[in-house]
Amino acid sequence: MDKEPVADLNILDRLIGAVSPRAGVRRAEARRVLSYYEAAKPTKQRARRNDNSSPNNLVSGGAAQIRAHIRYLERNHDLTRGALRTLVNNTVGPFGIGIEPQPRRMDGTIHEEYASALREAHRDWQRRPEVTGKYRWPLAQRMTAYTWLRDGETFAQELKGPVVALNHGTRVPYSLELLEPDFVPLDYDDPSRNIRQGIQRNAWGEATGYWVYKGDPREAMTVNDIGSLKFIPASNMMHVATFDRLHQQRGVSEFASVITRGEDLKDYEESERIAAKVAASLTAYVKRLDPAGFDASTLPVDAEGNAIPRDLRMQPGMIIDSLVAGEEIGMVDSKRPNPNLIGWRAGQLRAFAAGIGASYSSVSRDYDGTYSAQRQELVEQWIHYAVLSDEFVSMFVQPSWGSFVQIANLSGVVPIPADVKPGTEDDALFVGQSMPWIDPMKEAMAWEKLVQAGFASEVEVIRKRGGNPRDVVEQVDSFRKDAARRALQFSSNYATTKNDAPAPAPAPAPDDEEEEGRTRGSRASP
Repeated sequence: MDKEPVADLNILDRLIGAVSPRAGVRRAEARRVLSYYEAAKPTKQRARRNDNSSPNNLVSGGAAQIRAHIRYLERNHDLTRGALRTLVNNTVGPFGIGIEPQPRRMDGTIHEEYASALREAHRDWQRRPEVTGKYRWPLAQRMTAYTWLRDGETFAQELKGPVVALNHGTRVPYSLELLEPDFVPLDYDDPSRNIRQGIQRNAWGEATGYWVYKGDPREAMTVNDIGSLKFIPASNMMHVATFDRLHQQRGVSEFASVITRGEDLKDYEESERIAAKVAASLTAYVKRLDPAGFDASTLPVDAEGNAIPRDLRMQPGMIIDSLVAGEEIGMVDSKRPNPNLIGWRAGQLRAFAAGIGASYSSVSRDYDGTYSAQRQELVEQWIHYAVLSDEFVSMFVQPSWGSFVQIANLSGVVPIPADVKPGTEDDALFVGQSMPWIDPMKEAMAWEKLVQAGFASEVEVIRKRGGNPRDVVEQVDSFRKDAARRALQFSSNYATTKNDAPAPAPAPAPDDEEEEGRTRGSRASP
């Protein structure tokens, strides 16, 4: 019969085992378990990380400092600013998140009349959705997303119905007050009322209200004390934040893990620029080789015996004839520009882009590669933008749409029809940004096949391309009526008059190898 393997016992284990066999066995068992997890063993190259603080303690200790640091880099570092814009533009886009109302009748069909009335009222509200009147709805979305991704969180107070000294400016009396995270103090805690980091919660951890400064706490004229705080119920506040852990209450910037790399890139590039400027300015020095030292008597003198100053400033085509014995001209060579800079910077940028979930090509503006390589990068990357869009919709766009529909009904601007199925009055399709087209022909054919097969709708396709389906239908209908009035005929390619020759057949699409060769090195920005 085979014997069981005996645990490897050291001298201390044997001594302890002689006194207490059970303790010796426990030590050997613990060593055996640890041998399965080398990451749990501290070494000279890898220190032990024992900090297991709660997420709220970690946020309290560093979120404000990280926020200030990222704002500094946004102001002074082109790479950080460009990466932040890339995230915002691909998350929200130029026209904002599209909203297509889909209220239902009792039989489950879309209530077109009510949906049309909501679209009309919302189009009017988009002109002035927030209290300052400075931002239209797409810009308000981008500003909110910009603050969220840069600072880690942002807040928006909902103002419904008549409010003292507030002019909503639209037919539906509903406005948003956009707030940076500084307005909700991180250091305001009151355990007796279950207030943590400025957020008041119930026993289950659900937010019941927010304590907000009445004015900007960073302004010199604002008094920053508990008396200057106001309480806003959670039903009137939207909190858009990046949550990395469960039970976390406040957000931390998306750039938190790449700050060090961003600073290194900024400092290194600045050093290389200075070195290149020095190298561009030819620098020389006088090297004295005489071991006996410098002898001033060898310098040329004037008639009065005074040393003649030497002018050794570099000039094109100059001849230096004022050197004395034992002197020669030495050149300062900084070996710049550094030939390894481009490769090193590209590697750092890839890691930087991966840390914030952005595309390397978009951050670096490096679009070299074949169609297949560009497409693969775009497909793998776009899921990150889609996730950010979904989070932004769930925390900001969808709640604001629900409140808008509610206030439009209560104010009588767009009352809910009696035949609308209860609970579906604020149903809507929220359309984020679509993955851009690298090859328009292939992309258009793919969408066409999806629509024909019933896997996508025309509305979704138009929204994905950044258009409004109703506007497109009206424009197409108006144009075709005008074309018919002018006696124009339409082929599958373009319109011709009755007297024109038939439309030519479409040119055959190039095969994959020809297409890949043609698009080699083309630009593709997700």
